[in-house]
Amino acid sequence: MGLLKHSELADRILGGWTGRIAGNMLGKPVECGEHWTPERIDAYLRLTGALPLTDYLPAPPAAGADGFELRPEWPQCVRGRINGSCRDDDIDYSILGLHLLETRGFSFTTEQVGEQWLLRLPYLRTYTAERVAYRNLTNGLKPPLTATYDNPYQEWIGALIRADVYGWTSPGDPRRAAALARRDAVLSHTGNGVYGAMWAAALVAAAFTAPDTRTALATALERIPASARLARTVRHTMALHEAGVEWAETLTELAGQTGGLGWIHVVPNAAVLTAGLLYGEGDFSRTLALTVRGGLDTDSNGATAGSVAGVLCGAAAIPPQWSGPLRDRVRSAVTGFDRVRISELADRTVRLATLTG
Repeated sequence: MGLLKHSELADRILGGWTGRIAGNMLGKPVECGEHWTPERIDAYLRLTGALPLTDYLPAPPAAGADGFELRPEWPQCVRGRINGSCRDDDIDYSILGLHLLETRGFSFTTEQVGEQWLLRLPYLRTYTAERVAYRNLTNGLKPPLTATYDNPYQEWIGALIRADVYGWTSPGDPRRAAALARRDAVLSHTGNGVYGAMWAAALVAAAFTAPDTRTALATALERIPASARLARTVRHTMALHEAGVEWAETLTELAGQTGGLGWIHVVPNAAVLTAGLLYGEGDFSRTLALTVRGGLDTDSNGATAGSVAGVLCGAAAIPPQWSGPLRDRVRSAVTGFDRVRISELADRTVRLATLTG
């Protein structure tokens, strides 16, 4: 943190929030990896004249779009119709994590993470591993049983999507970011599910001081076991990029190795995310576009890619077609935060990031 002036830190954190929300909105209409494969996403973009993708997804054409049905929320998420962000769990957990740090401090416990969920997050706004952990909490179980009892989703992407706030509040300190994310993640996840959260938090933290995306990715890998499947997959993605393999070929190679895990598992999504960040080459729009075009959990991957890219470039450098339609507003299921300003969330995050001790 000491390497950044306060004004630059504030711009980078606002960039992280803005990028996360924009990336989430870009990916939300095509969030269903079983149907919206990279090939189908690109076919839709060609059908609507949106390749290369440099803005939010276009609305579907009035006719000739059979097989290209978007998620029901699409009218709030496509270009020309966005008026502030629509509600999504990828943003709810960032807000909830911010509130946790404000009320419990950086010494929060895993039990207090669960308490915040019960107090401020409606049960039906949780999914997969988080819903299982929520149910286990209400049945009186304590961590780590909340993550392991009757939970087939322990290595899915849910803990990773909760991690960014720990990176934003630990600028330049990936070690602390990963430790905070781990304490949160073990409420609902194990193994690669936890490592994904630690890696994402460290990646965001490293982006504040790293000279480029590749350096940030390498730094983040230092915070998880090198033998973990997630770490091996990220390293393989980086090796393919360094060898000059084209983006589409890289995705095909990675899908062949990880596709059997399912489209919400953290490992294949970390591969798509890593590829988007690397092949995006530091360009905000290209990073978001390639990440979402990679398929799988498109809104979650778009959100994390946008967060990292936004921290790297800062809010002032985010192209206005991404930030403008958000109208500085967020819809949220978190009690007390619906329609909060993005700039307010960023200001509150800056205050936490500048605390000492």
